[in-house]
Amino acid sequence: MNEQKSTSKKISKSQIQASKRLYSYLRPYLRYFILGLICLFFSSTTLLAFPYVAGKLLDVATGNQEWIFTSINQIAIGLILILAIQSVFSFGRVYFFTYTMVKSSTDLMKDLFKHFVNLPLSFYDQNRTGELFSRVSNDVSVIRDSFNTSLAELIRQLITLLAGISIIFYTTPRLSLFMLLSFPFIIIVAVFFGRFIKKLSKETQQKVADSNVILEENLQNISVIKAFTGELYEYKRYTSKLNEAITKSLSLAKWRGSFISFIIFALFGGIVAIMWYGASLVQSGMMSVGELLSFILYTTFIGGSIAGIGDLYGQVQKAFGASERVLELLDEENESKMEVGKQLVVLKSLKQQIIFDKINFSYQSRPDTAVLKSFSLSIEAGQKVALVGSSGAGKSTLAQLLLRSYDIQEGRITIGGIDISSFPLKEYRSKIGVVPQDVILFGGSIRENIAYASPEQTEENIIEAAKRANAWEFICQLPEGLDSEVGERGVKLSGGQKQRIAIARAFLKNPDILILDEATSALDAASETLVQEALEEVMKNRTTIIIAHRLATVRKADQIFVMSQGEIIESGTHKELSQLKDGVYNNFVKLQYENQ
Repeated sequence: MNEQKSTSKKISKSQIQASKRLYSYLRPYLRYFILGLICLFFSSTTLLAFPYVAGKLLDVATGNQEWIFTSINQIAIGLILILAIQSVFSFGRVYFFTYTMVKSSTDLMKDLFKHFVNLPLSFYDQNRTGELFSRVSNDVSVIRDSFNTSLAELIRQLITLLAGISIIFYTTPRLSLFMLLSFPFIIIVAVFFGRFIKKLSKETQQKVADSNVILEENLQNISVIKAFTGELYEYKRYTSKLNEAITKSLSLAKWRGSFISFIIFALFGGIVAIMWYGASLVQSGMMSVGELLSFILYTTFIGGSIAGIGDLYGQVQKAFGASERVLELLDEENESKMEVGKQLVVLKSLKQQIIFDKINFSYQSRPDTAVLKSFSLSIEAGQKVALVGSSGAGKSTLAQLLLRSYDIQEGRITIGGIDISSFPLKEYRSKIGVVPQDVILFGGSIRENIAYASPEQTEENIIEAAKRANAWEFICQLPEGLDSEVGERGVKLSGGQKQRIAIARAFLKNPDILILDEATSALDAASETLVQEALEEVMKNRTTIIIAHRLATVRKADQIFVMSQGEIIESGTHKELSQLKDGVYNNFVKLQYENQ
C-alpha cells in the first residue's frame, strides 16, 4: 500500500478524480443533497437581508427616512421573521447534508469491509492491521465530516462573501471602496495561515494515528504483553507517541490561536476605521445612520467569511486527500477481481488425487527467502498424509497454498488433474475444512462459532458436532450452554476448549479435504485420546493432511513426509521411518519418547 502522500498546496487532479469516484456513493441520496443545497442557499441569502432591515429600523426610529414599513414595531417583527425563516432553512441544511453524508459514508464503510475480507493474505502480510484500521476510520470520518460540515460551510461563506460585497457596493459605494483597501492584506495573511495550519493539522492527525496503531496492537495482543511483562515497555512506547501527538496538537493550538487573534484584531481594527470614515460621511450628510449600521453588519459578515474560507478550504482539501487514500485501498486487487476473465471449471468434488507439482514459493514480504524449493508431492483421494518437520520447514505454507491463500510463483497444484486456480474460489474453499493450531473464535456464542461455516445447520447437527469433538461435556457445564459467550477472540475459554470448538466447526462443515494444523496441540492427554478417536472417524473417506508433532496424530497416517527447508527428505509409514536408525523422523520419535 502506498504511503500517505505529502501535503500539497493545491488540490491535485488525482484527488479530484478520487472525489468524482466517490460521487457513486452520493448518487442514491442526491435528492437529499440537492435539498440541502437549496436550504443552504436560502438560509444564507435570507440572513443577508438582516443587516439591511436592521439599518432601516434605525433610520425609521430617528425619522430620517421612510420605508415600506412605517413603524419600528413592524420592522422588528420583520427582523424576527427573517431569523425564523433562516432558522428553518438552517435546520433543513444540517439535516439533509447529515442524512446524505451519513448514508453515503455508511455505504462506503460497507464496501471497504467487504473489500477487506476479500483481500488476499499477502496484502495483510505487508500492512499492519492497526494502521489499516486507523487509516480507514480516520479517513472516512474526515470525508464524512468535511463534506457534511466544511463543504457546506465553505459554500455558505462564499455566498455570504459574494452577495455581501455586491450589496454594499450597490448601497454604499464610497465606504465600500474605503473598506476594499484593507482586503488584500487580510486575504494574503489568511491564505498563508490557512495553508500552514492545514499542514500542521495533517501532521497532528498522523501522530494521533501512530499512537492509535500502538493502542490497537496492545489491545489485540494483551495476553502476549502480560506473558512477557511488557506493560511498562508498551506504556513508554505509547506515551512517547502520545506525547509527540500532544506536542503537535499544542503547536497547532498556538498557531490557530495566533491566527484567530490576528483575524479578530484585523477585523475589528478594520471595523474601527470603517466606523470612523462612516461617521464622517454621516456627519457630512452623505450617509444615514441606518445605512452605516447596515454597512457595518455586512462588513462583519464579510470579514467572518474571509476569516473562515482559508481554514474551510484546508478542511475540504484534506477530504480530497482522504478520498484518494480510501480509493487506493478499494483499488487493491482482491480475490474476486483475480477471477474476472478466467475460464472457471465447474466444481463437483475434491475427493480426487492432489498433486503438488514442482512448486517454488516465497512470501512477498520475504521475496529472497525460498520457503518451498521445487516441491512435489502426490496425495491420493481419501489418503491420510502427515507432514512433519521443524518450524519453518514449509508445512503450514503447503496448507495455505492448497487453500489458495497465496499465489504460487512457479509450479502448480492440481486436484483430479485440474489446476486449483481454475475452480471458483469461494466454492473451492467451501469444500476444505481447517483446524488450525492458533484457534481464532469470534466474539459471539459457542453456537455461532461452531456453525460459523454452516449457519443454516440445525440444533441437532451442532450438538452432534460438539459431541464428536469432545466439546459437549464442557459446553453443558456452562450456565448458558451453546449460547454462552466466548468473549473477544475466545478469551473466556481455555486453549483446549477453543481447539475442540474448532474441531466441531470442521466436523459440521463436512469437507472433502481436511487440514489439521497441530489440531490437538492444546489438549491434555485425556482429551487428546477422545478427540483423536473423533478425528479418526471424521477422516474416513476424505483426504486429510495432518501437520503435527504429536505421535498420536501422526503415527496412523497412511504416509508421513518429513520436511526440511522446503523439501521432502524422508517419506514412508510410521513403522518404516522409525526403523531408519539415522533418520530425522526416528530421532524425532526418540526425542518425544524421552520427553514423556
